[in-house]
Amino acid sequence: MTKAAPRVLLLGAGRMGLALLSGWLARRAVAARPIVLEPHPAPALTDLAAQGHIALNPASASSPVDLAVIAVKPQLFSDAVPGLRAYLAPATAVMSIAAGKSLGDLAALLGAERPLIRVMPNTPAAIGAGISVACAAPQVDSSVRAQCTGLLAAVGEVEWVDDERLMDAVTAVSGSGPAYVFYFTECLAEAGRAAGLERGLAERLARATVTGAGALLSARADAPAALRAEVTSPGGTTQAALEILLRGDEFARLLKDAVEAARRRGVELSQG
Repeated sequence: MTKAAPRVLLLGAGRMGLALLSGWLARRAVAARPIVLEPHPAPALTDLAAQGHIALNPASASSPVDLAVIAVKPQLFSDAVPGLRAYLAPATAVMSIAAGKSLGDLAALLGAERPLIRVMPNTPAAIGAGISVACAAPQVDSSVRAQCTGLLAAVGEVEWVDDERLMDAVTAVSGSGPAYVFYFTECLAEAGRAAGLERGLAERLARATVTGAGALLSARADAPAALRAEVTSPGGTTQAALEILLRGDEFARLLKDAVEAARRRGVELSQG
């Protein structure tokens, strides 16, 4: 017997919140007319409300909510989250995607007895190609985990970790990671321009190369190193380029330093 989709409330419908909501609606991962609380709704959100797909900013919940999802910016977290209490039943689970906000932060505002889940998604969720990593408080049972997995799977892959301390490393790798890839794409396009290509062509080549390589990486089970070796003919052009990138492990060390800086900043944000 198929389990009924959960009744969901979404607090915050900015870029990531709207991406999640769009995925849920497209894949019918939530019960009809989820509640959305957003003081500054974008036109796309008001259109969904006008079409009857969501209940936008109702004064109260007309029926009990199974799961509330917090998608507000971290700086708004402490002010926005307490207002959720008016919409929640005692057993309502709460899942937060607010960066740097811990399970302890959630418990302080909503009660430690409530099922609480912390999640780090990433921006490719906007096209259903994200990856989300979740960590649950001890009182979260398998049925709540399954509900959370179902919602997150609507926008991409899902992983769970048991140790919340790993969430800062997760944020540094997958949460911030798309920005690293976008920057690499910028640099590759600029290098093409420096080599004599017209700007538009250089940008199209860089973009298509990065997205194509990502698609190949997703389609193949081979290790990235094996895929790299396939492209690298001995004595060829790729090898000449890689000798620069691999020289002294400078690129690898720089990326490790970048991830570590992001991880440390995540720790600072969670403590501050």
